[in-house]
Amino acid sequence: MGDDFERLHPMLQRRFGVALDAGYACVGRGEMTRIRRGPWWTVPFLQVGRLRNILVPDVGADVPFTIENHAYLDPFGRETVTFVREYRVGGRSRPSRFDATMVLDPSTSRVVDYLGTHQHLAVDLDLAAEPDGSLRLRSGEQRFREGWIDFRFPMVASGYAELRESYDDEAGVYRVRLEVRNRRFGFLFGYEGWFTCEFPDASGEVPERLLPRRHEPRY
Repeated sequence: MGDDFERLHPMLQRRFGVALDAGYACVGRGEMTRIRRGPWWTVPFLQVGRLRNILVPDVGADVPFTIENHAYLDPFGRETVTFVREYRVGGRSRPSRFDATMVLDPSTSRVVDYLGTHQHLAVDLDLAAEPDGSLRLRSGEQRFREGWIDFRFPMVASGYAELRESYDDEAGVYRVRLEVRNRRFGFLFGYEGWFTCEFPDASGEVPERLLPRRHEPRY
């Protein structure tokens, strides 16, 4: 984000300042006040995404969730930050999960978000600070990676995400809102909620359960 990072609320700077040099992680816990999805025909699409922790097909209200951000060096020597979210809808013993790991592409100075347990989707991200100090994230081009298979994912079969995260000084919580939309078919999936964060000391060692099963070298 460059100088734009300094325009973020100080608590957002701390949250998104997780890095190897920073020496700390970020663990958030809170509630999704609402998780929703699009029309019935989006369900099969979301269920396929569930198989690799790419999308969450569940809906609900006041759903407990966690998000864990840890910095580490991946097998290719790239500094990587985890964004692993778990949701417990309807009191289920097994949570739904959305896995993402982010790296910086040095050739474009753009953040690339690898989605899923096997980093099958590489998604370009655009990050910006809003005038009120909140963070706005928008997704861009998506590329599918698996062995020799390598292609730009057709956006007619996917969606663009917009996430806004802010800090509520009065309540002392972070607030987040996400919507995923397809340009032709409209709303696919979204959530909104709040959480608090702890910032435990970290040394680059990440719990095994948070790491992807496969790392993808291609941006």
